[in-house]
Amino acid sequence: MKQILYLEIPTPDTTAVREWLQADFQPDTGEKVLTPSGLRLKIPHTTTDEATISEKLPTEISVFVWAVQRTTYLKAFRWGDKPFPHERKILQSLTNQIRSRFPHHYPEPPPIDLSKQSIFSALAPYYPLTVKYFQKMPKGEYDLQRAYWWEQRWREGVRNPKQPREVIFEERQGDSETRGQGGQGGQGDRETRGQGDNEKNSNSFPPSPTPPLSPSSSPTYDLIYIGGALGAIHAAVMAQLGYKVLLVERLPFGRMNREWNISRDEIQSLINLGLVTPAEVESIIAREYKDGFNKFFDGNNPPKLRSPILHTPTVLNVALDSDKWLQLCGQKLKAAGGEIWDETEFIRADISNTQVVINVKHLPSQTEKQVSGRVLVDAMGTASPIAWQLNGGRAFDSVCPTVGAVIDGGFEPGAWDSQYGDVLNSHGDISRGRQLIWELFPGAGEELTIYLFHYHEVNRQNPGSLLEMYEDFFTILPEYRRCDMDKLVWKKPTFGYIPGYFSVRNGDRKVAFDRLLAIGDAASLQSPLVFTGFGSLVRNLERLTTLLDVALKHDLLSFRHLNQISAYQSNVSVTWLFSKGMMVPTGKFLPPQRINSMLNTFFGLLADEPLEVADNFIKDRCDWFTFNRLALKAARTNPALLLWIWQLAGPKDLMRWLGNYFNFGRYALNSALLIRWFPRFLKRIQPWLETQNPALWLRLLALNYALTIGKPRDQNQVAKLSPEARIQISH
Repeated sequence: MKQILYLEIPTPDTTAVREWLQADFQPDTGEKVLTPSGLRLKIPHTTTDEATISEKLPTEISVFVWAVQRTTYLKAFRWGDKPFPHERKILQSLTNQIRSRFPHHYPEPPPIDLSKQSIFSALAPYYPLTVKYFQKMPKGEYDLQRAYWWEQRWREGVRNPKQPREVIFEERQGDSETRGQGGQGGQGDRETRGQGDNEKNSNSFPPSPTPPLSPSSSPTYDLIYIGGALGAIHAAVMAQLGYKVLLVERLPFGRMNREWNISRDEIQSLINLGLVTPAEVESIIAREYKDGFNKFFDGNNPPKLRSPILHTPTVLNVALDSDKWLQLCGQKLKAAGGEIWDETEFIRADISNTQVVINVKHLPSQTEKQVSGRVLVDAMGTASPIAWQLNGGRAFDSVCPTVGAVIDGGFEPGAWDSQYGDVLNSHGDISRGRQLIWELFPGAGEELTIYLFHYHEVNRQNPGSLLEMYEDFFTILPEYRRCDMDKLVWKKPTFGYIPGYFSVRNGDRKVAFDRLLAIGDAASLQSPLVFTGFGSLVRNLERLTTLLDVALKHDLLSFRHLNQISAYQSNVSVTWLFSKGMMVPTGKFLPPQRINSMLNTFFGLLADEPLEVADNFIKDRCDWFTFNRLALKAARTNPALLLWIWQLAGPKDLMRWLGNYFNFGRYALNSALLIRWFPRFLKRIQPWLETQNPALWLRLLALNYALTIGKPRDQNQVAKLSPEARIQISH
């Protein structure tokens, strides 16, 4: 027997596909014989006796369908050694007809009115399993409302990128009189203001429709953070440096819809900065497991494109108690004099030459109030209206719609060993235009945090759905990990849109404006592999806080200066093509096994490498030579990979990527020339340069971090970085 056709049919209704195949599909040649899962095509006048007596298999085609991952798959096998008459024509006709009858469909959540019905009754006809299992979770009704709200907010941003909801306004009167105020840093602004204005005005915000109330002649706070998850970490560090900080959070503070995993060497940066002590770090670790597995389904791949399990024992192997971690950050923030306004929604901000004034609403009381600060920090994540407004029609290039849950027991013994995690896993091929990928991380006790996600192009027709993903999650979880769904103990859901931006160079992604800075997922500069703003923020926390500290001390708060405070890494920007290769373009059909073939090619190479190579690559520490060596090795192993990438990316994105690649090479060359002496040189000139020309000092300090962040390093030396290896925060 020989497989001659393999299709994914983007519908969960496998019965409808089988009935259509048996009743409506009419091949030009051959006699249809119905079977329980499809049909057989046989040459007329060939008797059963003749087929049985023959030493060779009869010349027939067997077509059958089956369901997995809440979608339908079809395969056709040829019986016999020679092709069936008009075989190619029959298969092409079958493919065309089935694509016409069962096209891609991207359902949307229904409009609902929660004043007339509960979220459960509103969504039950559309997402029955989602409603069923959210009802089993504490605060499930509230969390399902949040998932629905987040999806609606995301869809609004994707479909109206040119006219995003305006929440940031400029006060433009009096620019010439007040623009240069602020000491030595202000003088630096005046000298180069023309260039900064040109850059800024290309993305300028609208003027205030009405003058905001002025709470005071001087700002009340140094920093106002909007968003209490990643924002709480950064805010706590800045408060400990002596700045007056306000944190505004829409939810009750400390409640997260995601869990966080990290590694020991990455979390060390929090200790190095003095944010937490080693004992406090231990108190927030829920579980540290022995090994993490990376394995992609290869049942439909040829032998050369199958790969062994990639073991990554020091990648995301430390599970944090996110609620306890946020509470600890909140305590640190308050102990340093900071304030937290939770259950408070950001409405708008007005930026002037001297301050930023924000309007917020306290949700329980529906009371609106104003507050002012020197700098506004956007940490609202993917739902941030500021990020959409700041970057206009290109806020994000890709996204990972991610759903999951924390499960506090109920798995049968042997279903999973809590000493191990699944970093990346797929148990099937493309499903309804997505390559679904699982993550599983053990937590405290019997807890398991399980995620389901896919890499996705931002598309107006198909923005990506959390609710559809949740229906998939609750349907196919038993396929991935053996379990009885009704016996599981559901602790809380985990969900979100995790964005990606294909940067060509540092600065093409706007992460700042005058007196405005974005961090975390709102900045969208994280790794395309691990793909979360938490890891990016922690890895770059010293960089972001040091640079912001310098900017605040010297009043370097214009767009031109704040836009240098970024988590951009040239070695990360060059790997966006990897995530591009895991996306199925909207409306397009690919061979179902294609993405798994690509993943197995690359992860198979990493499995053959020393352990530190995979560790550095996944943790955004891949250097230029290693990247090129692995890329060439992948091309030799699977020459078709280049064609597949061309088909997925297209000429426009490939040209963009070449810009990334040459920029990566330029950074690598600069790093090789400067890394041995530049950090020591900066340390020597800091006392006089920072005083005489703080703007130049900020620029050189940002350059130093760009050269050193993301370099492969000896894991045994992480906690012992020399003074020459990094510039300490001094305040």
